[in-house]
Amino acid sequence: MIAMRRLGVIVALGAVLGMFGGALTAAPALAGRGPKWQFEPAAPFTLPAAFCGFKVRVTFPVNKEYGKILKSSDGSMTVLITGSQIISYKNLQTGKAITENISGPAKLITHPDGSLTVTGKGHNGPIFTPPDAKRFGLPTVSVTAGPLTLSIAPDGTFTSVSLKGHVLVDVCAALS
Repeated sequence: MIAMRRLGVIVALGAVLGMFGGALTAAPALAGRGPKWQFEPAAPFTLPAAFCGFKVRVTFPVNKEYGKILKSSDGSMTVLITGSQIISYKNLQTGKAITENISGPAKLITHPDGSLTVTGKGHNGPIFTPPDAKRFGLPTVSVTAGPLTLSIAPDGTFTSVSLKGHVLVDVCAALS
């Protein structure tokens, strides 16, 4: 259960931020993005069947997202994410696939106590474990539009989720 919760936190953050399995890297920014912006790699992964009732392969046919770290005097750190990201979800049982825009942008604030606040605007692709999805009344895997805020305790537990937009696509339902 703890491993599933951690996976859900990692995947949810990755979906919102376009950093699946990645972190800010030292890769140079491309021309036109400006100083201190770093390319954000996004590696393909497979969601276990616990999320949708079947395994889902997640890939990124377009990934042009960049991050910038800002440090505050209070010890918090803000990561700004911007750019373009297209995500594909594929039901590994049936082969059915959909492709969606999850370009954000997003902002992640790591507070001095280790808690996180993630704010997404535009289109995002949050992924929640089934218990968290039920608790917050959202699909386990979705594409959302509009403001999305996630608050996460230092232990990785979601403390609150607020969607002031709407769910564009319930990915599991679309792939069924």
